[in-house]
Amino acid sequence: MRKVYIFSFLLVLGLVLSQILPHLLGSNFGAFKTATDSLLYISLAFIMINVGREFEINKKQWRSYTVDYFVAMGAAAFPWILVALYYIFAVAPTELQIWKSGEIWKETFLLSRYAAPTSAGILFTMLAAAGLRYTWVYKKVQVLAIFDDLDTILLMIPLQILMIGMRWQMFVILVVAILLIWLGWKKMNSFGLRQDWKAILLFSILLFIVIHAIYLISKHFYGESGSIHIEILLPAFILGMIMKADHSVEPGKTEVRITNSISYFFMMLVGLSMPLFLGVDFVEVAENSASHISQIPMLSWGTIAFHVFMVTLISNLGKLFPMAFYRDRKLDERLAVSIGMFTRGEVGAGVLFIAIGYHMSGVLLIISVLAMCLNLLLTGFFIGYAKKLAMKSAQEKLAVDEI
Repeated sequence: MRKVYIFSFLLVLGLVLSQILPHLLGSNFGAFKTATDSLLYISLAFIMINVGREFEINKKQWRSYTVDYFVAMGAAAFPWILVALYYIFAVAPTELQIWKSGEIWKETFLLSRYAAPTSAGILFTMLAAAGLRYTWVYKKVQVLAIFDDLDTILLMIPLQILMIGMRWQMFVILVVAILLIWLGWKKMNSFGLRQDWKAILLFSILLFIVIHAIYLISKHFYGESGSIHIEILLPAFILGMIMKADHSVEPGKTEVRITNSISYFFMMLVGLSMPLFLGVDFVEVAENSASHISQIPMLSWGTIAFHVFMVTLISNLGKLFPMAFYRDRKLDERLAVSIGMFTRGEVGAGVLFIAIGYHMSGVLLIISVLAMCLNLLLTGFFIGYAKKLAMKSAQEKLAVDEI
């Protein structure tokens, strides 16, 4: 629970600092922003390499995972689609008729993708701490959460292509993505690379340098609009995926502490990356912004609070999708799996940062960040209830076996 509360606190702290530091630093804020964005990408790569390391399946029996992947895809798609539709039809004022704009749909579907991924790291840690490591609920949610994150990463590719438009850079990004996916599948769990925190941090820095160099070189020759921007999510995930897992060595306390510290730092940097919205003339911002969702007028904080609650509610209702499957298991177990997947965290925060990279701002971004904070604060309740359902089912099964 402490980890979840620290995540929430640091995300809010970063959000507060994002509104203060531009005024305090003045002309130096640009250099500060460049440095913090670089650290954010490196931290995100570190997290995604570790997510990739968790991805293990038996390739010889890949067909047995078909249902699980479909369920995970639905559990990621329904919250995403529901939140996107809510933003367009419930938050945006009807008189603007912005729902008729294709650009608005693209931007909203990219921004709302943050609601899709389950936080595998938080989920596994809290379920294990709750004593559920050897239950069906834990084993099933372990597979679904990883597939859930993978689906989010893969779907970011066509969304990114939609944002870029039909240019040759799009085909470069698509080819790179296909090659990385092929490499990950063919060489999954093959390379005996070092996997201590120092090595993973070094890999993260090298990945960032390579990807940023590609961006800078392409920008130099073709300008900002013609630059090649490869999101770090997929390369980092694939790197973790091809690392050979070593289950004989448990991570030490120092390893766990530093890994957690990087995740904490990342959440604060996500909050810090938010654009300025206090004391801002949003009419002027909308006129000068290339982002179409910035046209949505700023709302009162009471109205924003209502939308934050509704977005949290409908995104978690979408996560109940797994209940329609695994009919051979009890309803309590299926509900426990679904509620366990309510947890959000680092990958969703990474999606928000990517959306900001496309110059998205305004009320939808504020609602998204605050909804993630609220969901993090509720994580303890979600996991506690999932544990109660799983333990109840296990006790009933034990009683039947004794009879």
